[in-house]
Amino acid sequence: MADGTGTGGAGTAGPPDPAGPYAEDPWRNYFLILLDRIPTPIAVCHADGDVLIANPAMAAQWGAAPGQLRGRNLLDLFRPRAKEQVHRIAEALRLGHRSRYPVEVHWQSAADGSEREGELTVDPVGDPSLRPPVLLALLRVRDTPPPPTPRGTASPVEARILALAAAGATTAAIGTAMGLTVDGVNYHLTRLARRWRVQGRTALVAKAYVLGVLAPDSWPPAPA
Repeated sequence: MADGTGTGGAGTAGPPDPAGPYAEDPWRNYFLILLDRIPTPIAVCHADGDVLIANPAMAAQWGAAPGQLRGRNLLDLFRPRAKEQVHRIAEALRLGHRSRYPVEVHWQSAADGSEREGELTVDPVGDPSLRPPVLLALLRVRDTPPPPTPRGTASPVEARILALAAAGATTAAIGTAMGLTVDGVNYHLTRLARRWRVQGRTALVAKAYVLGVLAPDSWPPAPA
């Protein structure tokens, strides 16, 4: 897998069939059906990284359909942590060595724009006489910690109403403490319930703690 340069198909009569030893019907169709059903992101590519075929799991990392990846280069999406890893693979392939080569990579997820990381394992496959060989690339995506729970949006008045409600104050008592009418208190609580998509005062208070609107270690309850 050269660093984005070269043709990868030099010295061959035409581009190799990505099905490799299974290129003859009906085995080619079986190979492609199996590839589509494997949940691991997989691509078959030239030695320079240009994609011959990719399964849906790999295409999803690009935010594309599998057929749209043909001719794209793996290095357009996956950025190696160390360029030396790619150079070592290119040299090994040039010398005819066949082994499994791991590359630490990171990339931006097409699904949510988050930064992901993992290991791209590159394995020469196919006819041993083919120089350079076709590469099978498997991506192992590392689990990333979930994003921190976002703080809820609540105005100072709403946060104070929630704090009083968490302490068990009635609507009338909240109104007296806040200088609001009963209808005014209910107006704020109703708006919060719609915004957070919950029903009832108990659920509102619980959601306020989850979203960080109320301080988790304060009694009597207080805005965070």
